[in-house]
Amino acid sequence: MSIKLYNTLTRKKEEFVPLEEGKVKMYVCGPTVYNYIHIGNARPAIVFDTVRRHLQYRGYEVKYVSNFTDVDDKLIRAANELGEEVPVIAERFIEAYFEDTHALGCQKADVHPRVTENIELIVDFIAELVKKGFAYESGGDVYYRTRKFDGYGKLSHQSIDELKVGARIGAGEKKDDALDFVLWKAAKKGEISWSSPWGEGRPGWHIECSAMARKYLGDSIDIHAGGQDLTFPHHENEIAQSEALTGKPFARYWLHNGYINIDNEKMSKSLGNFVLVHDIIKEVDPQVLRFFMLSVHYRNPVNYNKELLDSSAASLDRLKTAYQNLKHRKESSTNLTEHNDQWIEKVDQHHARFLREMDDDFNTANAISVLFDLSKDANVYLLEDHTSTAVIDAFLSKFEDMFFVLGLQLQQEELLDEEIEALIQERNEARKNRDFARADSIRDQLKDMNIILEDTAQGIRWRRG
Repeated sequence: MSIKLYNTLTRKKEEFVPLEEGKVKMYVCGPTVYNYIHIGNARPAIVFDTVRRHLQYRGYEVKYVSNFTDVDDKLIRAANELGEEVPVIAERFIEAYFEDTHALGCQKADVHPRVTENIELIVDFIAELVKKGFAYESGGDVYYRTRKFDGYGKLSHQSIDELKVGARIGAGEKKDDALDFVLWKAAKKGEISWSSPWGEGRPGWHIECSAMARKYLGDSIDIHAGGQDLTFPHHENEIAQSEALTGKPFARYWLHNGYINIDNEKMSKSLGNFVLVHDIIKEVDPQVLRFFMLSVHYRNPVNYNKELLDSSAASLDRLKTAYQNLKHRKESSTNLTEHNDQWIEKVDQHHARFLREMDDDFNTANAISVLFDLSKDANVYLLEDHTSTAVIDAFLSKFEDMFFVLGLQLQQEELLDEEIEALIQERNEARKNRDFARADSIRDQLKDMNIILEDTAQGIRWRRG
């Protein structure tokens, strides 16, 4: 087994070798919880949940940490606008985050640290940087001395001179150099704040991840991940903070997912195309949204629109139908024969291809193509007069494994109530008696009840419309 991943730090695909054999320490930057998450937040949640699943499937023990930014300028503005306390708003949208991501098939992280629960840790981290000369206090704020860190710019592949162009000292900032960034913000009147050696205030954005990643995963970690927009300045600043403090490499591999466009335009509030997951999944099956996200390689941009979602829904339904046909044949057929080694070998070949695609920088787009090849062969196999329980079980097992890695569900349809069961049975009897008018009438009646009947080679199947 050899997993390769594209490392933003080196800009090349590398073999994955964790710091400790068989174990992976992984940190993924989470959302700022001032509102429901948008599909831009959903993409890294889905992508890196899938990365974690694949690593686990390949036998790694993964410790997965993803933070919540539960205090910052956006939360303070939201609190002022709504007349509520910052912690109340944060708690509401953390719960909403869990609801939405659970619907999307994302497992919870092993740890979801919050900034407000780690203030003392963050203050100590900043104090150490001040002590080492990498940070300085100015008017109650504390800034990081960017030029003192020799490796600054190595993640975003920019030199200090390139970064200097366009750097400005904003109104109210008291930093020595335009490139310096804030670690601790002095509190303004009426703002939520905490005590520190530099007075009342709160952490800057970048410092929180450095401090919490170190607390829960140690000085050096295997994988640090997030959206492409975080590469600079957020992740660049994390490296500078962490490596200045510890003198050790912060993360061995940096993974970043691509942007999301809405109908070929960048998503933004100003364009009025800002799409919240909370709203989408009221109308779209969240599993379809996950499938849609995974149908494109994680490093490539995704273009979101209704037509592509509809196409994803149809594609996912075809895969599930192939799986259900296999289950139906196994449960209903009495004409099962000895297993066919050639078919089992073919199923195993599909599984091996799936693993190769996922091992190659988590190429979910190609992995989904393998799933379609598997379903095509399943459909061909079911046309045979004699089928084998062993072969069907092989197909079912590989479907389930692949769906697990991709975080997709193959759950059974919910049980029909007695009225619907009776109607289906009555329709079956009508067909046997060649009373096709009555059979068609019952089909239409069931359709009105949102029950769609399908006459397949494996018998009558039903689904909710």
